[in-house]
Amino acid sequence: MNDIWRLPTMDVQELLRRLRAGESRGAIVRAMKMSPNTVKAYRQWATQHGLLEGELPDLSTLESLRRQTYASQSTPRHPNVSSLEAYRTEITELVSQNRKPRAIWSLLQSHHPGCAGSESAVRRLVKGLKAQALPEATVRIETAPGEVAQVDFGYVGELVDPQRNLARKAWVFVMTLAWSRHQYAQIVFDQTIATWLLCHQYAFEYFGGVPQRVVLDNLKAAVIRAYTVDQDVEVQQSYRECAEHYGFLIDPCLPRKPQHKGKVERGGVGYLKQNFLPRLSEGLTITQANRLLSDWLVTIAGLRTHGTTRVAPLARFEQTERAVLRPLPGTAFDPASWKKCKLHRDCHVTFEQSYYSAPYRCVGQTLWLRAGLREVRLFSEKFELLATHPRAPQAGQRLTCPDHWPEAKARALSLTRQTCQASAEAVGPATSQVVAELLASRPVDRFRIAVRVLGLADRHTPARLEAACTLGLAHGDTSLCTLKRILQDHLETRPQPTTPSGLAPSEPLVFARTPEELARAILGGAAWN
Repeated sequence: MNDIWRLPTMDVQELLRRLRAGESRGAIVRAMKMSPNTVKAYRQWATQHGLLEGELPDLSTLESLRRQTYASQSTPRHPNVSSLEAYRTEITELVSQNRKPRAIWSLLQSHHPGCAGSESAVRRLVKGLKAQALPEATVRIETAPGEVAQVDFGYVGELVDPQRNLARKAWVFVMTLAWSRHQYAQIVFDQTIATWLLCHQYAFEYFGGVPQRVVLDNLKAAVIRAYTVDQDVEVQQSYRECAEHYGFLIDPCLPRKPQHKGKVERGGVGYLKQNFLPRLSEGLTITQANRLLSDWLVTIAGLRTHGTTRVAPLARFEQTERAVLRPLPGTAFDPASWKKCKLHRDCHVTFEQSYYSAPYRCVGQTLWLRAGLREVRLFSEKFELLATHPRAPQAGQRLTCPDHWPEAKARALSLTRQTCQASAEAVGPATSQVVAELLASRPVDRFRIAVRVLGLADRHTPARLEAACTLGLAHGDTSLCTLKRILQDHLETRPQPTTPSGLAPSEPLVFARTPEELARAILGGAAWN
């Protein structure tokens, strides 16, 4: 197309007016700042089509006539043809798929080995195709009051953490109600699941109600897997619980589509960065910054005349939107995070450097752990509740329910010296005497042996243990090995030895000869008969 036909249609109409008025070429060149060749070409064109006489055509007629003229021209001003003209259709298709010029050039090289076009030629052709393409039209979506809230994070900079007394990176959480543009904001030090859920809770309490839908992007605190061609979105279990508690729908944007939540992108985070952040001075703590932010939301952001609605967001919210929000639930949401963890052989899982017990039958299995602010719950893979514990206030603590251990181990671990002696007395006097002697042993501590002796009552029966201890005391041997052998061979059932004749049952046994006689017989060779 010849460059003279690129002149805007309104300029063509003005040029024709001047030509019809009889102005000279030089005067038109100076007044309209165009080349003499252009004026000459348009004079010839106007004369050819009878446009210098009669009624001046309207803009649409002039444009139609011009298109017919330059479409019939066969020789453009620049005769150079792209070396990739034969692949124009294929390149156009790749451009529509948002492929970059380098990727297009690589694809051409692989699909067409004889292609002589360079990467620069691809870039020039792609640039021309994009210039000819019509701009993509957008549609502004307005929602009903109370229907939608949009949320996002924005980077703030560094603020002082008063607990650590050092500067840390900070972000601002913003929730904007789509209809009124009223918003809640809070500055935080992280974007974890717990922070994300707490910010939702504070926002709903600030608004005094809950919107029907919450539109968000695919940040990790909320979305595990974004929408794809083959798979649906997968939402964090903790965020799903939050939505069920408050009764709102989770509406993630499509990947790389921030315009789907433009009200919080530009009017929320963007406006806050432009208007509020310059008000912060260096050295502020996050507490001081949030106090200033709370005042700014009401006194400035809420009272400004919004550029789209032309009404103050706070007034629009108070007059209409507040009344149509869903009511808050009766109890506050306990923000929780979910984690998969393995139950170790000690019947405990590890979470944030603390330990929580679960039933021993699940040892080796992978469990679901739900950690709220006040309690920790453990579930099986099929979400069967296994255990509930209060949350450990500090790292390193071990929260154990004795019922989660095997019964015998739980009872053994719960024994003390006092309870051990009491259990022995419940079995019988002989067992009580054996256990008392073991507990009194010095210097070796035989408490564990005493516990194992009591354990024989579980393996056999308390009555048999009492009989075995009686037999052991009678023979002067109450060691654990002896008691186990007595019970194993059922020796306690045999008749007990009787007292020698001539002695009272309570009279102690004595040797017939004294130890002195034995010593003289051994050392002095005295007769022993």
